[in-house]
Amino acid sequence: MTKIQLQKIIKALVLAQPSSYKELAAVVRAEASQFSQPLPEKSQLLLAYHSLLKNKKIKSSSVLEKLLTKRAVRTLSGVAVITVLTKPYPCPGECLFCPTEVKMPKSYLANEPAVMRAILNDFDPYRQIKMRLRALKANGHKTDKVELIVIGGTWSVLDHQYQNWYIKRCFEALNGRPSKTLSTAQKINENAKHRCIGLTLETRPDYISEKELIRMRELGCTRVELGVQHIDNKILAFNKRGHKVERSIKALRLLKEAGFKVNLHLMLDLPTATPAKDLAMFKKIYTHSDFCPDMVKIYPCVVNEKAELYNLWKKGKYKPYSAKQLRRLLVDIKKITPEYVRITRLVRDIPKESISAGNKITNLRQLLADQAKDEGWVCRCIRCREVTRQEQVKGVSNLKLNIRTYPASGGTEYFLSYESADEKALYAFLRLRINDKINNNFIAELKGAALIRELHTYGELTEIGAKGDVQHLGLGKKLLKEAENIVSRKKIKKIAVIAGVGARKYYEKFGYKLEGTYMVKELS
Repeated sequence: MTKIQLQKIIKALVLAQPSSYKELAAVVRAEASQFSQPLPEKSQLLLAYHSLLKNKKIKSSSVLEKLLTKRAVRTLSGVAVITVLTKPYPCPGECLFCPTEVKMPKSYLANEPAVMRAILNDFDPYRQIKMRLRALKANGHKTDKVELIVIGGTWSVLDHQYQNWYIKRCFEALNGRPSKTLSTAQKINENAKHRCIGLTLETRPDYISEKELIRMRELGCTRVELGVQHIDNKILAFNKRGHKVERSIKALRLLKEAGFKVNLHLMLDLPTATPAKDLAMFKKIYTHSDFCPDMVKIYPCVVNEKAELYNLWKKGKYKPYSAKQLRRLLVDIKKITPEYVRITRLVRDIPKESISAGNKITNLRQLLADQAKDEGWVCRCIRCREVTRQEQVKGVSNLKLNIRTYPASGGTEYFLSYESADEKALYAFLRLRINDKINNNFIAELKGAALIRELHTYGELTEIGAKGDVQHLGLGKKLLKEAENIVSRKKIKKIAVIAGVGARKYYEKFGYKLEGTYMVKELS
């Protein structure tokens, strides 16, 4: 379809003012039929829209922009998430369930979407990020606030020189220019067009140490995805995980004492596990102070022919849960998930052709959401309550401030949140932590300090300096003030934020200053 034809369709859309995807599609079909052309891609229409807007041929329409944005869910949580993969590197693990494909990072398969992008770019993080930025922009997404997730197995075993090069390349891609050192690239990113407001690394519990966490902070890491998999030592041993639950408990404590956000990877349906044991695991993880994670990724075990588990399955020594058993288990887990936990994933994004046995349903989350609606129950996790995932964004004038408190990993956690009156819609939240041994932190700048581990305002990603439906309306500022008030009442005179490099300027506005790798404020 020609540029002129695309622009004619856009002008027709501006006149029609569609308010839904159905109405938009009807207008596009009617206009495209006049040209005897197939329906254009949303990205093509969006390009034509911006061209007309730039030349002042049409007036801007936020509704139309949203309707033309492809997979709007990618930035519904207020940030643009970009995932990059490290190069193939030997992993210390020998897990039964983990596939080992030639020339691939351990546990990853060549036909997974994120892996295919990495292969296409020779595993170079700079090229991977540039590709994703172009794709997000072409499909209508704003990319000034980026949450960067680095995957590829156990980050902590990678060569330190490679780690430094890799993260520097990430920041250079976001900055749009090279830097001599990592610290220089980080400094530039504080004011860059694409700011890294969060950096996630994934590793194993047995590689978490005080020294490792200090190093992760120097790289700019703010969140760690921790491969716990299970908390039953017998199940861990049978599956050759290589560590016990006690190591996971220790790792969680160190991570939280340093202010990191923690996302636990947990596997259902492992060999020797049962639905009852798996449910008991989640009950304990959600209630026992040794655990209480911020987020969880739930991966039902699947059989891949490149994993050792494949041989057990072929011999009839392993049988996955039935679809009915798995679905019932997931419903039970979602029903007990507390308000301060986010279920980030329910299944691994593995193509069906790579699964010999086990769950092959990729839209399990949606099926469970439909089931919840039919049966009249709700999931209370953060993701399900995000305001922009509700049917409509409710007003922000009558929000309720909730403060939920719970003991976790040698400290007290305060989950401060602004929610709708019925608590079904979550607008913004803050994680405040006060370590039990507050004056004995292994990171110098955190001694005597309360910790802000996360501050997040939901709503469609809004550009820095602009106002949106929820973002940039002052909710973050109010939560910061509430956290400072709690800390002051506890007679604590110092508060520190584990801020992403690209979020430092935000905290500077409220009197926080960079001390070491944290944004710190002295309270009077």
